Amino acid sequence: MHPGALKALEFDRIVEAVTRLAQTPPGADRLARLQPDVEVRDVSASLSATAETVRFLSTTGEIALRAPADLDQILTALAVEGRALEPLQLVALATYLASIEASAVGIRRARASFTLLAGVVEGVASFEREIADIRRKIDPSGDVVDDASPELKAVRERLRKQRSRLRGTLESYLRGKDTAKYLQQQVVTDRNGRYVLVVRSEHRAAIPGIVHGSSASGASLFLEPLSTVEINNDIVALEQQEAEEVRRILLALADALRRRGAELQRTIDAATALDVLQAKARYSLAVDGIAPVLAQDGRLELRAARHPLLIAAARDVPGHADVVPVDVLLIPPTRVLVITGPNTGGKTVALKTAGLLPLMAQAGLLVPAAEGTQVPVFRSVFADIGDEQSIAENLSTFSAHIANIVSMDASLAMPSLVLLDEAGTGTDPNEGGALAMAIIEHFRRRGAMVVATTHFDALKSYASTTEGVTSAGFGFNPNTFAPTYRLNYGSPGSSLALEIATRLGLPASIIEQARTHRSERETQLADHLAKIERDIQEIDHERRLVARERQIVEETQARVQSREQDLRDREETFRKRLDQRLDERLREARREIDAVVDQLKARTSSIAADAERRAARLVPTGDIGSARADARNALDAVVGKVRDAADGPVSAARAEPPGHARPAALGDRVTVGPLGLEGVVQALHDGHADVDVRGKRLRARLEELRVIAPAATLAASPARVRVHVDMQPRGAASSEINVIGASSDEAVTRVERFLDEADVAELRSVRIIHGYGTGQLRRSIAEFLRAHSAVANFGPAPDHQGGGGVTVVELKD
Repeated sequence: MHPGALKALEFDRIVEAVTRLAQTPPGADRLARLQPDVEVRDVSASLSATAETVRFLSTTGEIALRAPADLDQILTALAVEGRALEPLQLVALATYLASIEASAVGIRRARASFTLLAGVVEGVASFEREIADIRRKIDPSGDVVDDASPELKAVRERLRKQRSRLRGTLESYLRGKDTAKYLQQQVVTDRNGRYVLVVRSEHRAAIPGIVHGSSASGASLFLEPLSTVEINNDIVALEQQEAEEVRRILLALADALRRRGAELQRTIDAATALDVLQAKARYSLAVDGIAPVLAQDGRLELRAARHPLLIAAARDVPGHADVVPVDVLLIPPTRVLVITGPNTGGKTVALKTAGLLPLMAQAGLLVPAAEGTQVPVFRSVFADIGDEQSIAENLSTFSAHIANIVSMDASLAMPSLVLLDEAGTGTDPNEGGALAMAIIEHFRRRGAMVVATTHFDALKSYASTTEGVTSAGFGFNPNTFAPTYRLNYGSPGSSLALEIATRLGLPASIIEQARTHRSERETQLADHLAKIERDIQEIDHERRLVARERQIVEETQARVQSREQDLRDREETFRKRLDQRLDERLREARREIDAVVDQLKARTSSIAADAERRAARLVPTGDIGSARADARNALDAVVGKVRDAADGPVSAARAEPPGHARPAALGDRVTVGPLGLEGVVQALHDGHADVDVRGKRLRARLEELRVIAPAATLAASPARVRVHVDMQPRGAASSEINVIGASSDEAVTRVERFLDEADVAELRSVRIIHGYGTGQLRRSIAEFLRAHSAVANFGPAPDHQGGGGVTVVELKD
């Protein structure tokens, strides 16, 4: 990449912004050297890794590497065999290694979703034992603790005793009547590692001892009494032993890391790579970037692109307007884009955006653009932007531009992007326009992509009439002439020099004088371009209205489809509840019938036993008839209960009307009257029919059957399961039910039906009034509610709404 182009496009400022997000010195060093890659495979891998890191930071975890600022110095010292590290250096290194391991553990936990990141941390080793040893022996402030070794603990214990003894001896001099009067100050101080008294110089001989120096004025002497010399000697010796033991401990801790030098280096390398990725990802998140598609056909398609430095400016300055996105489109066979429009209208920003975003992508950064953005991988990018005149090098503006273009031509490597800002300026407009046209055509013929800005009419005409070249103009408000910063393709924009000058405060007399100097053709052209701009804005407004209407229609359609799906889900849920309830009723009926049969057998056995005891061989027919009557009444009661349960939700509305009823025939689909079940007639005999109900054989009398569909209709249509639900209009569903006085089973049955109706009516809160009594009714209802799938939660009502005699139920959405 051409260094001048990177600087002109401000790629260095992007690198600085990314580098500031680094968490480790090695990561910052690597990011500071960030350059765009030129190989497609490398760019693709880099973008994939950054995109995966963005997804990791956004959804799952965090990467926090707590590296010390002097990490390089620590690692350099650790590389020297036999050199001990400072306590704080060891603590900082332990903290750094622990943060690496914590980040690696978080990534490994989500390995299946983040394979690229998992590969990065594959080389991270665990230093848990070494970290624990450092933290056990060195406190956070950097002091080696007494328990770091038995030897250190013993030495420090002796030191404390000797210092206490020394302090007591010296304090006796401060308090003694015979000695205190010779002291300059009532303090104990330190000289050269020895504890001394401050004695007046004229009383040098009053206290026997060793003089270790004097004050600057000579009025005071620093004297070590003879009685403390031996104690001081012991303290100095113990301090030396302490220092040697501390150094031995620190060296052992450092050597433990040195022994794993290869693993440590791999871990730090992995952390550096991880740091680079997290910095790129955080910057990509900051600019709301996306991973662009690497174009196979060489197109440059930037959709809703925004300049990243403008995004940062808009975020940092309160009240700053949002960045207006721009589309930069160079889709083959088009290879040249000529951008026109008013001054301060956004041309140069668009030009820099067109060059900067591909460079960011090639450096592994996500770009601030919309989905659908595609970029090629350029081997060379050149930019001629701004005024590069140099007095020192005797270059005018024009010659500086020409020298830059000569350098571009000499270094051109395909695929290439050439950016020309105000090509041909700095000389005669006619000659400059012709030269600019020739330069653009030259680079186009060589195969480069070219984006150029201009005010020259010659270039506007060239863009409108040359195959492979397109023009786009930045729009403006036709009433105020304020720029809109929106790029309109196929329409050359007007420069609006006079109008912009008016907006910037140039005196009106100068503006009017300038208008008189314009030719009639120039005036007509300006008016024509202004009319085109108004038409374009009207069309754009209509397009936005249509897009908004389309969006409303699509949202409405989506809501309708969602509602239909919700209704289908509710219907399916309701059908399952009906099936479950009917199955439960059938099981209950079967249990009650079995109980009636058992009671009948027990009663007949009892009657026979009584007769046998009376030595009678004949059983009284009255007793047997009574038993049979009781059993028949019990069975009729069971059938009545099942019929009552089936009459609620299940309807035979689809059965043939009474006036057109006919006997059931073999193969007909029927409903069984008392049970409300639906099945197919499998056999007929003696006024009874065998009906297949969900794979089970049920025998019923013919008069109990109602035909739903004849056998011929079933044969002509594919087999299907039908569920008959009573969907007749109902009155407004009640939000409470009173079951006081009902048995537990009856109350549960009524509450179940009540909850089904409340769910169909989309009620979200209902009340069940059961009273206090013995509490059995409340407990039965509570047990039922706990198992009900539609109940979110329930509990007693507030005291002023019934208290414990009422249960309030919240239903699920």
